[in-house]
Amino acid sequence: FAGYKGGNVDTVMMRIVDIISSIPLTMYVILIMVLFDNGGLTSIIIALGSVYWVDMARVVRGEMLSLKKQEYVSAAQTMGSGTWYILRRHLIPNTLGPIIVTATMQIPSAIFTEAFMSFIGLGVSVPMASLGTMCNDALETLQIAPYQLAFPAGTICLAMFAFNFIGDGLRDAFDPQMRK
Repeated sequence: FAGYKGGNVDTVMMRIVDIISSIPLTMYVILIMVLFDNGGLTSIIIALGSVYWVDMARVVRGEMLSLKKQEYVSAAQTMGSGTWYILRRHLIPNTLGPIIVTATMQIPSAIFTEAFMSFIGLGVSVPMASLGTMCNDALETLQIAPYQLAFPAGTICLAMFAFNFIGDGLRDAFDPQMRK
């Protein structure tokens, strides 16, 4: 909406995005953990969800800025279509490709952040399993059984590579210049 409307709406919304993105993710997650006291999965989901939307907002805004100058948007405006109709019918469907690609590319970062927070003890609680807590538990027996660290660390790497490859493939699939 900010990218399509422009003006003061865009300025205010992008300043909010700038403020949120200026806070380091680790500090923000620690702050959420302290505020919610219980730690755990809920706090990580809230912390990651409230920070990762910022990159998505920038991507969607950039797409909206470029799409709103297209001829079909001008034609819809000339025909008297309202803002919400143009957004719902023309702009949002055309931004779904970059949204899906950006979300897929952010998943590896979220996986790593959750594993790191669980590794340092700020993640999910002990009864719940996390790759980060498994890595932390494996440090005690690293000299005798290094495979206990290799499996969760390898799983983190494989998951991150898999989502990066999926995101790269989706980017190629949604890129109209690659289709030619």
